[in-house]
Amino acid sequence: MITELRVENLGIIDELVVRLGPGMTAITGETGAGKTLLVTALDLLLGGRADSRVVRAGSAEARVEARLVLDEDETVLTRVVPADGRSRAYIDGRLATVSELADRTRAVVDLHGQHDHQSLLQPAVQRALLDRFAGPDAEGARDEYRALRHELRAIAEEMEALGGDQRARAREVDLLRYQLEEIATSAIEDPDEEARLEHDERLLADADEHRDALSLAHDDLERDASDATGAAIARLDTTPFDDLATRARAVQAELGELAREVRIAGEAIVADPERLADVRARRQLLRDLCRKYGATLTDVLVYRDEIARRLEELEGHDARVAALVEAQARVERTMGDAALRLRRERRRAAGPLGTQVTEHLHELAMPAARFEVEVADGEATEDGVDDVTFLLAANAGESARPLARAASGGELSRAMLAVRVVLSEAPPVLVFDEVDAGIGGEAGLAVGRALATLGGRHQVLCVTHLPQVAAFADAQLIVSKRDEGGRTVASAALALDDARVSELSRMLAGVGASAHARRHAEELLEQAGAQRAVVRI
Repeated sequence: MITELRVENLGIIDELVVRLGPGMTAITGETGAGKTLLVTALDLLLGGRADSRVVRAGSAEARVEARLVLDEDETVLTRVVPADGRSRAYIDGRLATVSELADRTRAVVDLHGQHDHQSLLQPAVQRALLDRFAGPDAEGARDEYRALRHELRAIAEEMEALGGDQRARAREVDLLRYQLEEIATSAIEDPDEEARLEHDERLLADADEHRDALSLAHDDLERDASDATGAAIARLDTTPFDDLATRARAVQAELGELAREVRIAGEAIVADPERLADVRARRQLLRDLCRKYGATLTDVLVYRDEIARRLEELEGHDARVAALVEAQARVERTMGDAALRLRRERRRAAGPLGTQVTEHLHELAMPAARFEVEVADGEATEDGVDDVTFLLAANAGESARPLARAASGGELSRAMLAVRVVLSEAPPVLVFDEVDAGIGGEAGLAVGRALATLGGRHQVLCVTHLPQVAAFADAQLIVSKRDEGGRTVASAALALDDARVSELSRMLAGVGASAHARRHAEELLEQAGAQRAVVRI
């Protein structure tokens, strides 16, 4: 929900901070006090059009901030409208685009009134709400349709990957066979073969020099090192350092073993020009393979396995295509059946939904209104092949038209309210502006009850001029204006206890309300509170 709203330099608002709670909050005040500016502020946070004319005269920019808390996660949203230049948006202090701001708020806040942000005006939302009203059978058919559509898309992607050009396929088969044969002929068995061949080449390339070096090393170990260690042992034997003598004998034995191994290594070295040529040729072959198929021999072997699989796919192309065509036809038939079931469920539910919303509209001072739900053929989407449209005839003798074009601001707000009450599915925050335009008396009480019902499940903000509506609110925010230094300044404060009675009596009887009006306000609060408790059970 929105826990805090801060507005600066917007219209007649200099600086205003409003802290909001759960349930229903009524926003009231005299005409021109600035109530609608709060709705304008929220509209800006929803990505609404930024008009520099809303910037307070003499100010460089208007600024709107809101703190949103959802499931203990807090987000701060900001929109800045300069007097000259393009507006800016921020999310948690990070610069964002207006579309990013709108995406963040679209699922959280729904604004009903003379604005374009109502999610209920979106065809996809209307379709989803009808499905929810229709129940599990409709939602099950829709989910099955979606799964089949996803399967069909996967089949199409695989068919495209297989390729449809026979000549291109034949060329690819020939190329892959050649590459596979080239790698197979090389008979690579060990990815570390290149390292071993490099060692062999170094050894064979300078065989004579290596043999001579080992022979001299053997002589040094046999003669000089052996004599030196023998002399050291003889001297140590005349001392009490037995441990050192023991270690010296171990070194003597190790030097003898080392000399033997050096001799064997030297004797094993044989100059072999033919073997050297073979090693160099093999290394060149492996380098050529790595240049073509991978940076290392491991990469070459991985590539070999990949093209082997691809070749198998291509050589079995016709059989696989036939299987895919058959699967495609089967999925299309099943998907068509799911779409038909979904359409039947939607059309079955369309009439009852229209009837229930119409009944609520009659209670909301639209006695001749008629709400209809149209299910017509449409283009295939993730939700089936139906176009679902909410239609409204606001007055007697009028034909039902799409909701967005059928009503004034107040009528549209009441239509949205009626739909929300019937369906209850809605974003966490609902804002209603002009919902009570042109009504009063019992109709106002009906609007108040409906808003209070929604307030039990959502945070509801309602700009109203009717005391019958305001009395149903959990909290009442009074917007007022005053002259300050020759300028008009708007402010807002939560009305508590006596202040709320005073505001309701003003709404009932005007400024300087009588004691009778105050008693009426107190009774209205008491009655509305009792009814609010009932509708939220």
